[in-house]
Amino acid sequence: MDHLLSNRVNNLAESATIAMSRKSRELSEQGIKVVNLSLGEPDFNTPDFVKNAGIDAINNNFSKYPPVPGYKDLREAISTKFKRDNNIDYTSEQIVVSTGAKQSIMNAVLALVNDGDEVLLPAPYWVSYYEMVRFAGGIPVVLPTTIEDGFKLQPEALKSAISPRTKLMIFSYPCNPSGASYTKPELEEIAKVIDEKGEFMIIADEIYEHINFFGEHTSLASLPGMYDKTITVNGVSKGFAMTGWRIGYIGAPDWVAAACTKIQGQFTSGASSIAQKAAKAAVLADPKEIEFMKTAFEKRRRLFKVGLDSLPGFKTNLPEGAFYMFPDVSELFGKKTDNFEINNADDLSMYFLTEAHVATVSGGAFGSPNNLRLSYATSEEELNEAISRMQKALAKLK
Repeated sequence: MDHLLSNRVNNLAESATIAMSRKSRELSEQGIKVVNLSLGEPDFNTPDFVKNAGIDAINNNFSKYPPVPGYKDLREAISTKFKRDNNIDYTSEQIVVSTGAKQSIMNAVLALVNDGDEVLLPAPYWVSYYEMVRFAGGIPVVLPTTIEDGFKLQPEALKSAISPRTKLMIFSYPCNPSGASYTKPELEEIAKVIDEKGEFMIIADEIYEHINFFGEHTSLASLPGMYDKTITVNGVSKGFAMTGWRIGYIGAPDWVAAACTKIQGQFTSGASSIAQKAAKAAVLADPKEIEFMKTAFEKRRRLFKVGLDSLPGFKTNLPEGAFYMFPDVSELFGKKTDNFEINNADDLSMYFLTEAHVATVSGGAFGSPNNLRLSYATSEEELNEAISRMQKALAKLK
């Protein structure tokens, strides 16, 4: 009966990160110890003050349907957070709370993109952007970046890619999968091009805002000319280790927020009432409360960089944020063993899983087919074990 499936779902690719996690789980269920570097999930627990807010919500019977865009007190708290941390003045009516930042982005894509509209995606891009655009009928326009430029979009490349059909640009910074981010002067150069070159919107995915290693995060919407053109996406999953609570949000021009609320009202309605109360505690907290996580990630980043640099065929840079390494591994293409040949990053990722029991994700899923994404959101012991296993597997290639 699967012939009854819609073309829409048949044309939708499975998320590569979720697919690799599933394969890793299948091996684990067979009793095989897999070092999983494929999922972007902090290995810390949610802070106690956030958990306590969720417990209080349960005890106070917050168990009814919440408003579609989120409780007003949470949206006011997010408004306070935007002013405090990002120098952006969004009212509570300009904020929509969703079931994770992924839904926030999809809401915005569906609200803006018509069939045939072009959507600019600086690559590497987060794995779901491409399929979201296609699902909405849009045409993804990929803008490659290089490891030599730190995987940062260059203003001239952006200028060349903008056309009369450009409707939207989506980019994340710090970036999943590369860890690239932008200083304020770099972001100002990007903003200048956007301001000069036409009437289109930008989704600025800033979910890794609190995990940056170079200084103060600058939000695109805070720059001159960008407020009315930017949809700022954020959430509590990464910075507060709250992936399972499923809370993301946008700050946007009123008309975008209203459209996203309209869409969400027909698909999911409001996000979990309990999770919203926990998220309020998180966004109102001083970011110093979670500084210890960033400190741990920064230490792992340096340790993992040294380990990856010891692997033959790996070309790496030092990422500025998030918790991923994104090495160029194209030097290994064409290598093989007696029963396995590495023709691309997909093959190498599968080779590491089957031969070394280390789960990675091919860069092809992120628009960069010469790379692998490896998450260092795990213990130093696991990272060292992964390096050791990959070293042994690579030694078998000829």
